[in-house]
Amino acid sequence: MSGATVSVWNVSRSYEKARALSDVSLEVSGGELFGIIGPDGAGKTTLFRILATLLVPDAGSAMLDGLDTVNDYRAVRDRIGYMPGKFSLYQDLTVEENLSFFATVFGTTIEENYHLIADIYRQIEPFKKRRAGALSGGMKQKLALSCALIHKPRVLLLDEPTTGVDPVSRREFWDMLAKLKAEGITILVATPYMDEAERCDRIALMQNGSFLTIDTPAGIRASFDLPLYAVRSDSMFSLLADVRSFPGVESCYAFGDSHHAAFENGCVDPATLAAHLAGKGHTNVEIKKIDAGIEDCFMRFSTRGVSEERKGENR
Repeated sequence: MSGATVSVWNVSRSYEKARALSDVSLEVSGGELFGIIGPDGAGKTTLFRILATLLVPDAGSAMLDGLDTVNDYRAVRDRIGYMPGKFSLYQDLTVEENLSFFATVFGTTIEENYHLIADIYRQIEPFKKRRAGALSGGMKQKLALSCALIHKPRVLLLDEPTTGVDPVSRREFWDMLAKLKAEGITILVATPYMDEAERCDRIALMQNGSFLTIDTPAGIRASFDLPLYAVRSDSMFSLLADVRSFPGVESCYAFGDSHHAAFENGCVDPATLAAHLAGKGHTNVEIKKIDAGIEDCFMRFSTRGVSEERKGENR
């Protein structure tokens, strides 16, 4: 991708014998809102720490705004705003003191870049004399974002910013990111929440230190290549195993109030499946064809290699 603001080339990183990142590469263009989606332990935090110049990769390289994260680490730090997964501001300082401190560190003032944080800071300004450690989760999040923005960074790195935050605050946070994107700031956000992927321009699905795929949310959903059905009955616990035992079922996982079953192409017959489940003692069986979501695609990508390997063993 030409004009990339963030570039990662074949980066690997291990902690003793544990492999955190394995040959990952990506490019993020200027002004893009890019999401890295994956469960805990996928390698998201390690990648963000490398981009924030806090870790050195074992192999490969990364650049932000044309600067190498190792050789030009001091200059990189002037251009990024970093919000780690764990609240890391000074708990004994007040809201106002934390913000003033970070503005001073970067050689600016609150007044100079107040327009960037105005919508966010107004929500916590009534508590500006309160110590940061006494804030709620949502207010801590807003303060951390304000401190990360106060020097007008070119790139914003947000590592699981909505983890442990209530749904209303999560929605408000993503609304704030949309406004920051409109200011031309390049945003990378890591999250374990699949539903948040829909708010991004592009996403990378990540597991076990590697990217499974990189595309737009719509592109990833469109890549789901199997018939998918939502299945319910009065006995959801035993239903999971009974659907999986049906011939032609590629995979079946619990999703909220139903199980999502993917069938091998040409093998799906809802009426036959319903009869199979009735024979297993299930009542009030519901089978409905559905479109795949991001979480369905994540499960498909993460298990595709295993499924193909098993098929090879059975040939």
